[in-house]
Amino acid sequence: MAKKANTAEAIPPKRKARAKRTFPTCSFEEAIEIAAAIQKFAAGQKVRRLTLFDQLGKAPDSGPSRSMVTNARNYGLIKGNYSSEYLELTPDGTAATAEDTAPRERARARVKLAIQAIQPFNGVYERFVNNKVPSHAVVADAMKETGVADSLIEEAVDTFVVNAKYVSLLQTLSGAERFVTVDHLLDSLPASPTAKPAPVAATEISEHGALITSADADFATTCFYITPIGSDGSEQRQHSDLFLGSIVEPAVEQFDLNVIRADAIDKPGLITKQVIEFLLKARLVIADLSYHNPNVFYELAIRHATRLPTVQITRSTDRLPFDVNQNRTIHIDTDSIFTLVPKLETYKSEIASQVRRALDDPDATDNPITLFWPSLKVSL
Repeated sequence: MAKKANTAEAIPPKRKARAKRTFPTCSFEEAIEIAAAIQKFAAGQKVRRLTLFDQLGKAPDSGPSRSMVTNARNYGLIKGNYSSEYLELTPDGTAATAEDTAPRERARARVKLAIQAIQPFNGVYERFVNNKVPSHAVVADAMKETGVADSLIEEAVDTFVVNAKYVSLLQTLSGAERFVTVDHLLDSLPASPTAKPAPVAATEISEHGALITSADADFATTCFYITPIGSDGSEQRQHSDLFLGSIVEPAVEQFDLNVIRADAIDKPGLITKQVIEFLLKARLVIADLSYHNPNVFYELAIRHATRLPTVQITRSTDRLPFDVNQNRTIHIDTDSIFTLVPKLETYKSEIASQVRRALDDPDATDNPITLFWPSLKVSL
């Protein structure tokens, strides 16, 4: 007698529905290889697909070759697919790869194709533009809100960050990686193939790409960071950028304070009316006494006269003068990366603790001026 078929075994299991993909499967840098090859081997003109891959030394029907064509098409770089007889550049693909394209227009085309034309990437970029790069988890949450499937979130975040860096929308400013505006990027590039880029010195722009004036500032939400700035590329500038982006800003973030450094107001090294106004009115001042910079000590003295919240930090190797070493100062060990990095969180907590105390009770800590002249307070 024949056995009855097991019904459970007879029904094949259902396949999991594949997640809908809303972004290309590779980075823009990888995808642009096909477009660049069309420029190189065909002078940017329409070319037979087989001829192009022969020039590249790749098998035209292999899996990787098909993916190259598909991704270049998905990024809007080319017309045609992996089975087309001919491939050709789109107008944006031409602008993104042609050597005679002005750097500004080439950058504009690349930003459009790599970020702006990819809906989830543009959504995340618009959310974080003008800000420091947040943690991976925060970017992942933002990517999820754009509709990317859960199974593709990590891939989308990685591709987005790689693309933003490749097209220079992700830049290191003031010691931290930030998403800059498209205008900020384009303004730093020549408008024609032969023109030289307009000088956009880091000393002339804030993290948002423009000078800050006292009229722009909301002093009630401002932490003014006085520090030895130095010229571009100098040891003092690198020091100041590192402390600002990796220690000071993260430490005061919980207090909803916007950190402003003097070079976002005026040229470094100048104690101007605006600098003094920030010293007199900012809710908080953090003074970095490293390198014994005379301007910093001068500005700190002005701040002391106000009796407003002030926190002092310095490198552990700098011996402070007697007048200011009586005030609690946070000493940061910068002897090597091996001594600094493990203690970063501790330093942030120490600064945050001092900030909290200073904001809660500005008179809790004396300074050399109030110690000898308690009744003095600058009228604001």
